[in-house]
Amino acid sequence: MFNNQFYTVESVTSGHPDKVCDQISDAILDECLRQDKNSRVAVETFGSHGLLVIGGEITTQAEFSPVKIARQVYKEIGYTDELEVITRLEKQSPDIAQGVDPGGAGDQGIMYGYATSECEDYLPFGIGLVHNLTQGLENLRKQGCTWLKPDGKAQVTVKDSEIKTVLISTQHSSNISQSEIKQKLIQELIAKVVPGWDQVEVLINPTGLFVQGGFAADAGLTGRKIMVDTYGGLIPHGGGAFSGKDLTKVDRSAAYMARYAAKNLVANHYGEKVFVSVAYAIGQSEPVMLKAINEKQEDISEILKKNFDFQPQAIIEFLKLKQPIYQETASYGHLGRKQFPWEHLCVF
Repeated sequence: MFNNQFYTVESVTSGHPDKVCDQISDAILDECLRQDKNSRVAVETFGSHGLLVIGGEITTQAEFSPVKIARQVYKEIGYTDELEVITRLEKQSPDIAQGVDPGGAGDQGIMYGYATSECEDYLPFGIGLVHNLTQGLENLRKQGCTWLKPDGKAQVTVKDSEIKTVLISTQHSSNISQSEIKQKLIQELIAKVVPGWDQVEVLINPTGLFVQGGFAADAGLTGRKIMVDTYGGLIPHGGGAFSGKDLTKVDRSAAYMARYAAKNLVANHYGEKVFVSVAYAIGQSEPVMLKAINEKQEDISEILKKNFDFQPQAIIEFLKLKQPIYQETASYGHLGRKQFPWEHLCVF
C-alpha cells in the first residue's frame, strides 16, 4: 500500500447504473436529515431495465416520497425514460437501536483511512486524475455536447508517477462516429486534464460502440463502487459501502474519520504516507482496534489515539455529519474534495 509505483484506478460518471443507485439512496438520506437530524437511515436501491426497487430501514420524523425523490434524481442525472418504482421501507430493528441509541456503533466492521503527501488532495496522483476525467465527461455533456449520454467510465494506469494509459468509455448517441468521439474527447477533455497526454496510450470506447447505457444496458445497485468511492483499490477496504447510510453506521462515519486522521497526521509531519485502521463491535462506542502506521512502518497509534476520538457520536459531532450533504458525495469520490468536513486540515 506504500509502494504504489505501478497501478490502475478507475472512476465512473454520475450516470453509471451503480452511481444512479448511490445518488438515489443518498438523496433519500439527505431529505431525512434535512427534516430530522436524528434520522436513522439504511437505504438500498436496485435498478434494472425500467424497474427501480428501494428497500431498507428508516426511522425518522421526516415526511417525504422516496418515489418522487428517486424520479427527480434520475431526471437530474440526465435520463428521460420512465421507471416503475417499488418501495419496501421499514423502521430500524429495535435490536440494533438498543445499542445505537446510547451512542454505540451501528454495526460491526473494519474501516481504513489513508493519505499521502504526493498531491495537494493527499491522495495518490491517479485517483484525482481519473475522477477529473469522468467529471469532465459530465461537464462536457451539460455544456452542450449533446451526443454525450450520462453513462460512462474512465481508467488510468500510472507507473513511476508517469501516466501510461488513459481509457474512456462513454455512452453516446447513434449518429456520431467513433473517430469523431475520439477527436472531440482528446481535444476537449484529455488534452486539458492529462499531463503529457500525447505520450500516453489513449483508448476510447474499445468495444467500438456504447449507445445503450444506464439501466437499459446494465443493472445498478447501491454500494457496488466502493473502490471508486475511496482509494481505488490501492489500500485495503473493509467492505462496507457508504451511500444510503446515516452516520451512526461506522461503515461511513469511521471511514471518514480514518481519512481525516490520516490526512492530518501527514499534514502534521508524522509521515509522508499514513495508513489508519479501526474496528468496532455493534452497539459499543469504543473501537476494538485503532492503529496507524507510516511509510517507514513506524507505529504512530499513540499519536492517533491522543488526537482523534473514534467513538461514533464523537465522530458525528466533531465532523458535523448530520448535514444533508451526502448526495454530492455519491459521484466522483468521497475523498479528496475540500468541501467535505473530513477533508479539512487541523494543527495539533
